[in-house]
Amino acid sequence: MRLETWCTAFFLVFTLSPSILAQSRDSCTAVMDVKVAGVEITKAAHVEAGTTETIPWNQTRTAPLPAYCRVEGMINRRTGVGGEEFGISFALAMPDKWNGDFLMQGGGGSNGIVLAPLGLNAAGDTPGLIRGFAVASTDTGHKSHHSGFDFAFMRDQQAYLDFAYLANADVATLAKQLIAQHYGKPAAFSYFSGCSTGGREGMILSQRYPAIFNGIISGDPAMRTGLSNLAIGRWIPIAFNQIAPKDANGKPILEQAITDNDRKLIRDALIKRCDAKDGLADGLISDPLGCDFDPEMLACKGEKNDSCLAPEKAAAIKKAMEGPKTSSGTQVYAGFLYDTGITNGPPFRGLLSPGPGIFGPATTDMSMDVDKEALAAIQPLVDSMSTNLTTYSAQGGKLILYHGDSDPWFSPLDTFGYYKDMAAANGGLDAVSKWSQFYFIPGMSHCGGGQALDDFDLLGAIVNWVEKGTAPTSVTATGRAFPGRSRPLCAYPKHAQYKGAGNSEEASSFECR
Repeated sequence: MRLETWCTAFFLVFTLSPSILAQSRDSCTAVMDVKVAGVEITKAAHVEAGTTETIPWNQTRTAPLPAYCRVEGMINRRTGVGGEEFGISFALAMPDKWNGDFLMQGGGGSNGIVLAPLGLNAAGDTPGLIRGFAVASTDTGHKSHHSGFDFAFMRDQQAYLDFAYLANADVATLAKQLIAQHYGKPAAFSYFSGCSTGGREGMILSQRYPAIFNGIISGDPAMRTGLSNLAIGRWIPIAFNQIAPKDANGKPILEQAITDNDRKLIRDALIKRCDAKDGLADGLISDPLGCDFDPEMLACKGEKNDSCLAPEKAAAIKKAMEGPKTSSGTQVYAGFLYDTGITNGPPFRGLLSPGPGIFGPATTDMSMDVDKEALAAIQPLVDSMSTNLTTYSAQGGKLILYHGDSDPWFSPLDTFGYYKDMAAANGGLDAVSKWSQFYFIPGMSHCGGGQALDDFDLLGAIVNWVEKGTAPTSVTATGRAFPGRSRPLCAYPKHAQYKGAGNSEEASSFECR
């Protein structure tokens, strides 16, 4: 999301007349008088055009915003376990120049923070608020005390339920009431867009609250966190512990299991094997399912040297990437794709750059009981695996899922597996493609970053699908990792393929095939 583009979008917003501006301010202030059981409106203030909000993941970039009404409040304030105050805090931004639609943005990590209601996810260069959406956000019912991964609130049952699935539905329902009051008419269409935890939230809403949203975008969803934690926090490091050098106490030094030379060797071989399958060697693997790379291809046939991997190391990498399996060989969590980002170092650490992970310190265990641990890792309240979306689809709902191919936290193959299962349960891929699509994002780490084209406008695509009946055929992606380059993102089962002629840096030289 580039600042100069946001600035352009801001200056295109029309100038309000003094009388309209006064009406907008009065209407905003009047929100304070709304009386809904269990709801406290703590703020309703008109915000002048040109103000900025800090972008949470990059403190140096801010966006000039149009004039809007900022409403803040809390639903169901209460005292819970340990005497801690709980309640579903929310923020709602209602622009003076409203496009008639409502957009709810998803959270991230453990939530616990009310992010600025901007509507950034999968919105390309122009956040939802600048487009004219009324945008809502929420902390889903608790406060994070020390980081974006503070799960201590789960000791309180109601707080856990709110986080798992209740809060977003409550906030969306209230936001629609406030929007109708403020503008004098209800929102014409309602959308949800989120990534990671927000991606899971989108899936939950399609599965458990099918009548709330007309369109949902779910990215890199944390759809089975217990089992994904089992994969990246247990299965993968344990596989690498078996090949890692040991410290003075005999404990494996995980960070040294795979060397820089190993990573370069793997990356070079992976690129050579799979990059050009889309018709062009450009550092992007556009057809991840067609990549037939196997690390055991690099195993030394004789004495170990820098041009090959020790056989036990190649075997450990293959085992790690295949994902956790039970003693009988049953897959309990999906394996991971062989993509360009698996060898990345910080800040977008890949799966073959092992070390302490976001979910806690690295284990020093040398084995695990997958059968037992997998059963304990299933979390029915937060897992978003229901495939029966007949109500959502029947009422015209559209669902777009996407996943970064180099995501080291949640496997893109797990999300893809859900999509295939969901399609099978709802009439098959041809039938489901009329209302749902899945996109692989080559090179992208978790929700963005990496050697990827990670800037794309799925929000505009789903609005056109819902409101005009125009299904996306492709979505153009750009990114700072490849200045001046664009590519089409293609919905499964297609991928971007070079036509064989034309500027290789332009999306128009590619087709979805």
